[in-house]
Amino acid sequence: MFGMIPEKAFERLLGLDECWEVGGAEYETTPVERFLLVIHETARLWPKLRCPVSTCAHPEVVCHDHTEVRVWRHLDAFGKRTEILCSPPRGRCGACRHVWRVPVPWEGEGKHFTRDFEAFALTLMREMPMKKAGDILGESDTRLWRLLFKHVPKAHAALDLSGLVHLGVDEMNCRKGHNYLTVFADLVARRVVFATGGKDHTTFTRFAGELLKHNGHPKAITAVAMDLSHAYQKGAREELGNAQIVFAPFHVTALVGGAMDEVRRREAASSPGLRAILKHTLHALRKNPENLTERQEERLEDLDLKHLATGQAYLVRLELRDIYQHTVKPERARHRLENWIGWVRGKCDRFGEALAPLARVADTIEKHLEGILAHWTSGWLSTGYLEGLNSVFSAVKRKARGYRSRDYMIAMLYFVAGKLSIPSLAARQRTGVLERRDGCV
Repeated sequence: MFGMIPEKAFERLLGLDECWEVGGAEYETTPVERFLLVIHETARLWPKLRCPVSTCAHPEVVCHDHTEVRVWRHLDAFGKRTEILCSPPRGRCGACRHVWRVPVPWEGEGKHFTRDFEAFALTLMREMPMKKAGDILGESDTRLWRLLFKHVPKAHAALDLSGLVHLGVDEMNCRKGHNYLTVFADLVARRVVFATGGKDHTTFTRFAGELLKHNGHPKAITAVAMDLSHAYQKGAREELGNAQIVFAPFHVTALVGGAMDEVRRREAASSPGLRAILKHTLHALRKNPENLTERQEERLEDLDLKHLATGQAYLVRLELRDIYQHTVKPERARHRLENWIGWVRGKCDRFGEALAPLARVADTIEKHLEGILAHWTSGWLSTGYLEGLNSVFSAVKRKARGYRSRDYMIAMLYFVAGKLSIPSLAARQRTGVLERRDGCV
């Protein structure tokens, strides 16, 4: 009786029911320190089984034979690697004679890990680069990627997009060079719903097809927030016929910020004296006044903003920011933006070629004015999540470091930002298994 105490303890820790029992628990020191738990079925399993053939479902099932011994990695026990060994039984239906391998209750989607181990591994993978998670778990990152690819596609396939009405679209640079993903996000649920290679108008065609697979419909989309890409505009018009195109404030202000940077570069290159004056001002000019350090404030105060083209571009950027921050009514927004365009053009006439980048931006904003004003007319469509996607992209790149192909990036993007329902992870979080931070049973 004394010899069975460890086995019974492990049965309780594993949550096994009366159909399974731990027949042996051993501790090895070579080739590695580990616990080996040998599990087999009990006689009480067979009365509870039914034939898995849907047209049969007969209750008379007997043991046909056993498969070869298999090994599953489990959560570490008492700080030591723990593995489960079992020779899974095969059942045979007494009516149709169908033979199948009986599922074991601890097996995860990855087949080589238990559900509890997978839940812990998925938690680590969501929080850190794959290589670091592998080092903590004592598993290769290649094996962990295979585990992720078992869970993510299945969870994404079950995604319900019937309520998707406000869409955000942005591009993601996978790696250096022209290697892009187009990412589609639900701005209400604040989650990534689809990603595909490229950044042309055909990405919307692929999105529309994917939407139909998830109980959604392209015509249900009422607003789509994006940058000023002509390809994206074409795709939205062709595939999302009922959607109002909204040019996100982030992208509009980024245009002006980029023009300001170019004005500064040009002016600094025009003479050694101006280069000295504008040295170390880039980050101060990009910041909003309330975020400046004391040193940056002093540096900007020393600039002759009135007579420098860079100073004029800086004031133009701040004025556009004020329009977005303090204008509520659509009519007032139109009035202020139209005045802003005229004001910018007046400055460009006075400064000439020095403000040419701003002149081009003013023309672009005038051309896309209705889509820009849609920020106000669409009921203040929230683009905050879309604007924050760049930080999400950076996190995904870190987690997928070394595996930056599109498939790996998309899988990690769905996993990190898709709010997918992964059963084993959700179940273990509810039962509190993941609260044991050292990963031990």
